[in-house]
Amino acid sequence: MALDEATKSFLAQMSAAGGSPLHELDPVTARKASALPEDLMGPGPEMARAEEKALATPDGGVLGIRVLVPGDSPAGVIVYYHGGGWVIGDIDQFDTLGRVLADRTGCAVVLVNYRKAPEHPYPTAVEDAWQALNWAHDNLASNSGRTLPLIVAGDSAGGNLAAVMAQRARTRNGPNITLQVLIYPVTDADFDRPSYVDPQNQLMLSRDTMIWFWNHYADPARRREPDVSPLHADDLSGLPPAVVITAEHDPLRDEGQAYAAALEAAGVPVHHRLFTGQMHGFFTMVNLLPGSAAGIDFVATEITGHLRNDTAGR
Repeated sequence: MALDEATKSFLAQMSAAGGSPLHELDPVTARKASALPEDLMGPGPEMARAEEKALATPDGGVLGIRVLVPGDSPAGVIVYYHGGGWVIGDIDQFDTLGRVLADRTGCAVVLVNYRKAPEHPYPTAVEDAWQALNWAHDNLASNSGRTLPLIVAGDSAGGNLAAVMAQRARTRNGPNITLQVLIYPVTDADFDRPSYVDPQNQLMLSRDTMIWFWNHYADPARRREPDVSPLHADDLSGLPPAVVITAEHDPLRDEGQAYAAALEAAGVPVHHRLFTGQMHGFFTMVNLLPGSAAGIDFVATEITGHLRNDTAGR
């Protein structure tokens, strides 16, 4: 299938606005260039509570998180790691999405402002993600008079971090994660998969841009470590059920599908959906692309269904 008409129109507008591809920019300039104007998405739903937290990290840094609580009795806790190739993006740009997810699922959402490469290369983002997950477990999931289901979620590089957190929690006997939601996740560093080299997939995210992201994030000698490329883990058994989204016109399509297949082969329940006619990034373009609404509907339905089953099984 070709891209849907809304995506074609959006890309035409972006092209008309001009600007260089991200991989031709330095990281600071790329961060400014990649940030969509906030008024394009509009504000998200009102929350019962929205709080900013600054967590001191073991290496003397500061990790910022934002807690979005939709009501007095949240149904669960979603720790959400945003995309951006570990280099660009922040929780302000994902606030509308976080609020929509909180509103649609009834869960508290924790947006994690993990520190970015190249100023903070691997493993900083992983360690920040782990600290945020444990904070959410200790302060939200287990500190409300009842134990709430804990979910990890993320898109692109954030999907990578969510997958890594699911593996790390199992390996290190960490917080009990009941579901992982992986939205076109980075799971490998293989730039020669068919979806990487397909000319039709060189859109907002391209092969060259992914190579640029990786070169800022992780040394090539370490890219097969499971904390970097979760597809290379020796054992995927015993991981929480997974919801996996891939996009048809996305360089990351093949590795997302490969990870979903590897999870299933290891006995992990997986619900994978390929969104045809969509490009990388469609999910997070709230109020901009119809594909985003469809993707959010899918994820919200999966999460609420999981929460019902989790409650019934207790």
